[in-house]
Amino acid sequence: MALFVHKYGGTSMGSTERIRNVAKRVAKWARAGHQMVVVPSAMSGETNRLLGLAKELAPANPSPAYLRELDMLGSTGEQVSVGLLSIALQAEGVQAVSYAGWQVPIRTNNAYTKARIDSIDDRKVRADLDAGKVVIITGFQGVDEGGNITTLGRGGSDTSAVAVAAALKAAECLIYTDVDGVYTTDPRVVPEARRLRSVSFEEMLEMASLGSKVLQIRSVEFAGKYKVPMRVLSSFTPWDIPIGEEASSGTLITFEEDEQMEKAVVSGIAFNRDEAKVSILGVPDKPGIAYNILGAVAGANIEVDVIIQNISKDGRTDFSFTVHRNDYARTMDLLKSQVLPSLGTDQLEGDTRICKVSIVGIGMRSHVGVASKMFRSLAEEGINIQMISTSEIKTSVVIDEKYMELAVRALHRAFDLDAPPA
Repeated sequence: MALFVHKYGGTSMGSTERIRNVAKRVAKWARAGHQMVVVPSAMSGETNRLLGLAKELAPANPSPAYLRELDMLGSTGEQVSVGLLSIALQAEGVQAVSYAGWQVPIRTNNAYTKARIDSIDDRKVRADLDAGKVVIITGFQGVDEGGNITTLGRGGSDTSAVAVAAALKAAECLIYTDVDGVYTTDPRVVPEARRLRSVSFEEMLEMASLGSKVLQIRSVEFAGKYKVPMRVLSSFTPWDIPIGEEASSGTLITFEEDEQMEKAVVSGIAFNRDEAKVSILGVPDKPGIAYNILGAVAGANIEVDVIIQNISKDGRTDFSFTVHRNDYARTMDLLKSQVLPSLGTDQLEGDTRICKVSIVGIGMRSHVGVASKMFRSLAEEGINIQMISTSEIKTSVVIDEKYMELAVRALHRAFDLDAPPA
């Protein structure tokens, strides 16, 4: 039989009753003869509670010493989950053993609160699997060269699960969550949104990067790099449904672009409210300016998204880019103190009332007029476009935040995403 990795989110682990249901589901797969590795998140709300306690004691600051302690604290939620799940499995009569990331070990760099996985030693896990045990590994965390506990950033349990699946060459990584798959867009915004039976890896990567909350982008990147088959499905289906039915439910993230996919010009609409726009006006239009601005931002570990440089006039131009809203204040302070003086301008503007809306689809490669159809649909709703970003399979626009839901609904209709697949 095959080796499978199951990942369960915080909602799936939200109470002892839900943990018991997870144990019954995993036990079903184990009794069918499959080797099972489980990567659970912390119980719903637990990580926020822990980090909230830290903020009560001291204001947040970016010093390595402070961030190290945040990782020490934040990692404990997953340790509770793996211990409880192991106990629940043992109560089901299934041999189980739990490990923290450092016990495996899952090796990472030392970028506290947003570490990246360097390697996974699979020897201990394989020995337990060969002995007939279910192995439960903490998500979200690892250990650096100095033996310090590190965490992978919010949503990092998805990345942990896919990385473990890649290291073990699992048949599939099943991501159990509180939704039953990947939809054409968020059903809370568009009730007519459809669940996709399958979506290409490239489309899923774009959707995750553009604001879809179903999967963390780094987990999709890992899956693409190591060709790990992934499936998104619900943990709230009855635990005792047949394995064959369960294994074919949800949404499969595939690496095959079949003829059916070619027919869908646009597969989904993604959106992100967590954007902020920064504009520097009147900067010199000469080589090196973009680097001077964005190099300083990158040096502060701030990620930049959409970038626009306007046409030069009288040797000066305007330079705009977007960052995550949580990084907005830090970005503005950095530009004022370190960048503007060297540019010979003090004209800095910011806007936190924006959002990004994107259309995604591999069919866009072979169809013309997709972007113009998007722009026409927005214009018909009176929505002004502030910035545009494109790639082979996506087009993104930055618009006023108050028009976000209207834009998503309009685009969903325009590209017939509420219609059943042909």
